[in-house]
Amino acid sequence: MALAAAFGINSILYQRGIYPPETFSRVTHYDMSLQVTTDSKLKNYLTNVVSQLKEWLYECTVQKLVLVITCLETNEVLERWQFDIECDKSAKESSAPREKSIKTIQDEIRSVIRQITATVTFLPLLETPCAFDLLVYTDKDLVVPEKWEESGPQIIDQSEEVRLRSFTTSIHKVNSMVAYKRTDSA
Repeated sequence: MALAAAFGINSILYQRGIYPPETFSRVTHYDMSLQVTTDSKLKNYLTNVVSQLKEWLYECTVQKLVLVITCLETNEVLERWQFDIECDKSAKESSAPREKSIKTIQDEIRSVIRQITATVTFLPLLETPCAFDLLVYTDKDLVVPEKWEESGPQIIDQSEEVRLRSFTTSIHKVNSMVAYKRTDSA
């Protein structure tokens, strides 16, 4: 599931033009063509976040992953891609086999990534240079890595929201949505 998060993050960064298109290369995964960053700093950052996320997913201590896109000049939040994670904590103790096939899980992940791509077509254009941040919501008593910082939720006032598809593994259920700054037309 952490790998799916990495592909989803890369897809959003590519589709929304947060990094130039030439800093991505095409790979095939989940029987589909995906864009993955070739920028070494971004790759390193995402590798660190995703490896920590993988550990927390395994421990069932993560509740939400949020990708926030902000205007570089004003720091205003323009988009908030939210992935709510429900974890079956009993799965860790249970040795009973889970009944969901890898193919079914991959089909569901593929449909979420396709929906990210489709959603971009009706989101407002990002007309200023933007930055992104990743927020990871965990259980309160969790020890956070030293280099990580606490942050506010970075909510968008008067936003529009679009629910995306959900997917489930044998242990996790992920519900996704994007909130974006409403552009009021005259």
